[in-house]
Amino acid sequence: MGADDPWRAQLESLGDFIRTQRKLAQLSLRQLAERTDVSNPYLSQIERGLHEPSVRVLRAIAKALDLSAETLLAQAGLLERGNERPGPGDGASPSTEAAIRADPALSEGQKEALLAVYRSYAAANR
Repeated sequence: MGADDPWRAQLESLGDFIRTQRKLAQLSLRQLAERTDVSNPYLSQIERGLHEPSVRVLRAIAKALDLSAETLLAQAGLLERGNERPGPGDGASPSTEAAIRADPALSEGQKEALLAVYRSYAAANR
């Protein structure tokens, strides 16, 4: 697969998101492996975008990182993007999301990871 392959980019974005969430949770790769019952090398490959995790693995990772399974499934491209987005009146600021999406200093993967973090915090504060 080439570097411009959209599926490869999706896997790399998912891996970046999981790594970011793991670091925010202050967990080592080994600690996440213990919490998910997934091997350390396999998690490392997921974080590097080298493997497509199963739904079971994604759910285990979401639980270990205290994320909704829907957030992680959407990040993996297994749910429609609209399913995890807060709607009008849910406390989300469309201007915040627009600003993140418009920031030229961020890659697409970074934008998606930041949006997912933002949405999870906004949902937790509802």
